[in-house]
Amino acid sequence: MQLVQLRGRGTAHNPKNRFESAEYVPDDEAFDPDEPGPRTQLMRDHTRGIITRNDSPDIPFDASVNPYRGCEHGCVYCFARPTHEYLGFSSGLDFETKILVKHDAPELLRKELQSPRWKPQPIAISGVTDPYQPAERKLGITRQCLEVLAEFRNPVGIVTKNHLVTRDADLLGELASYGAGVVNISVTTLDEKLQRVMEPRASTPARRLEAIRVLSAAGIPVRVLIAPVVPGLTDHEMPAIAAAAAEAGATAAGYIPLRLPFALKELFETWLATHFPDRKDKVLNRIRAIRGGKLYDPQWGTRMRGEGIFAVQMGALFATACRKSGLTEELPPLSTAAFHRPHDSRGQLGLFGAI
Repeated sequence: MQLVQLRGRGTAHNPKNRFESAEYVPDDEAFDPDEPGPRTQLMRDHTRGIITRNDSPDIPFDASVNPYRGCEHGCVYCFARPTHEYLGFSSGLDFETKILVKHDAPELLRKELQSPRWKPQPIAISGVTDPYQPAERKLGITRQCLEVLAEFRNPVGIVTKNHLVTRDADLLGELASYGAGVVNISVTTLDEKLQRVMEPRASTPARRLEAIRVLSAAGIPVRVLIAPVVPGLTDHEMPAIAAAAAEAGATAAGYIPLRLPFALKELFETWLATHFPDRKDKVLNRIRAIRGGKLYDPQWGTRMRGEGIFAVQMGALFATACRKSGLTEELPPLSTAAFHRPHDSRGQLGLFGAI
């Protein structure tokens, strides 16, 4: 594969969809780096259900809402890239340029929470792609979902790497006042140059730290997620990230080593060869060292921490960083005590419609 890069994109390539027999092979010789890259396409997602259930034992939530499928942030390492293959797209450039938008998400969420079948429990926004990616600034679907959750006082946990989350500090602060709102800010590196090529359309490290500062000042519990940790490339930054996040107001921290499922392995190898050819072998060998000799190990229990001596060292470095920075590894559990169903303006007949 030719080593090329599109400005503002995590990758210039579209590897083969594992579910498709046909494959599009571009003419690399005709590639012109001065030509503008493909523009982002926003497409309507006609989903009829909005709350996704999770039964993985190593993920700390059972219900999630994902307003968008695909993510324009373009993070080259994103574990969610292969999910785009279920839509008939590639996990490469398609993932960051073909974004499916769930315009009906707020209405669908309201319907599900209003139903007596809904048992109050925390909802994660988002468990897969970032709910505050660039399209959210214009569309505001995540904010509308938060308005519904605030109305019902249903607990929510946000995961993002975009400063735009501070726009919704009012709603998140209201939920936090009931013990029903937390935010997780992902900080992968403090090196802005590295961040620009690894996460091209996400907020800069400084803006993410500023988001922690704004949210914590609004009374919202904030956890910094040092994730993913790239062995041999960003692992040494864990103490500095923890210290900077604590200074900004974070009270808890978490970390997850890099995961490379399916076509992500090829994309990440090519990215390393393009941007860090001198470190490529070291990084890949370190990944294999914590993944049982492979670039990916899907086993529950080890996939979120890795195994072997380097995984142990990573865990010890994280624990030391948290201890020195005064961060805990957990936030207080979210509470459902304040949950209530608002009056249905349709009256008594509305009760039967919700059943």
